[in-house]
Amino acid sequence: MTVLVTGAAGFIGYHLTRVLLERGEEVIGIDSLSPYYDVALKHERLARLSQKPAFSFHHMDVADRKALSGMGSSGRNIDRIVHLAAQPGVQHSLVAPHDYTAANVDGQLAVLELARSCKGLKHLVYASSSSVYGTNDTIPFSVDHRVDQPASLYAATKRAGELMASCYSHLYGIPATGLRFFTVYGPWGRPDMSPWIFTQALFDRQPLTVYNHGDLRRDFTWIDDIIAGILAALGKPPATSPPHTIYNLGNHRSESIMHLIHVLEEATGISADIRLAPLQPGDVRETCADIRDSRRDLGYEPSTSIDEGMPRFVDWFQDYHGYR
Repeated sequence: MTVLVTGAAGFIGYHLTRVLLERGEEVIGIDSLSPYYDVALKHERLARLSQKPAFSFHHMDVADRKALSGMGSSGRNIDRIVHLAAQPGVQHSLVAPHDYTAANVDGQLAVLELARSCKGLKHLVYASSSSVYGTNDTIPFSVDHRVDQPASLYAATKRAGELMASCYSHLYGIPATGLRFFTVYGPWGRPDMSPWIFTQALFDRQPLTVYNHGDLRRDFTWIDDIIAGILAALGKPPATSPPHTIYNLGNHRSESIMHLIHVLEEATGISADIRLAPLQPGDVRETCADIRDSRRDLGYEPSTSIDEGMPRFVDWFQDYHGYR
């Protein structure tokens, strides 16, 4: 049987696909190779995955419902789907809002329709985001908290995806699990996220812009911990009625952005030139995951602090960019 991974050329998609292949799974990967960030990075990830004969890749927009529906009628026995393809980024949603409704709403619907057409589908696991908690100021964020006050269009589209999945589970009995990721980082990560941006600025001896005048905290989660959580969820379809559930996947530690910078200074041996700025529109001051449900149901236990993980990321970053 086969696992379909959307967004296979993305950061999380690459790592998940690699581990699935190492486990002996057959994987179909699809990705639009969006130019939101450097496409060369996505091609390099794909080149590594393509070395495995059990991996096949289709260059496809997840919102192209005609192309995606063909995956269900291709004769391949897709029994599990991990839907990671999305348009990420809070700030970009302020300038390109239609990209978010296309990828995150139309794309989610297309995947749900594909899931409905797959005979014998065991489980659909899809990516949501900690951004759905919006202006909630009760820390840590629990899946039991209200999520009807998004701070950005990105957050609104990810919440819409959760509601759509819940609806399809109710109507068609599709086993579906949504995973709210909290600030994932690690090797082959995204260039639009703070670990990459700050590390790049340090090596290039450029200023670091820190928003909300340094009063920011994030639940930074190491990529291997996230992959372990996805795999645990994938192997455990919901037993509820309807068969839909949501989990937080985070590190359950809210780290100061200033501590992050200190760890990166130590790892690079370079002092930061910090420029303080106001909070950006759509952003929030703090995130932190309550992972009691994912611990109880999935055995999820993140183990990597930023003091351990960020130096590993810096090592990879130096090798990748030839800074050594």
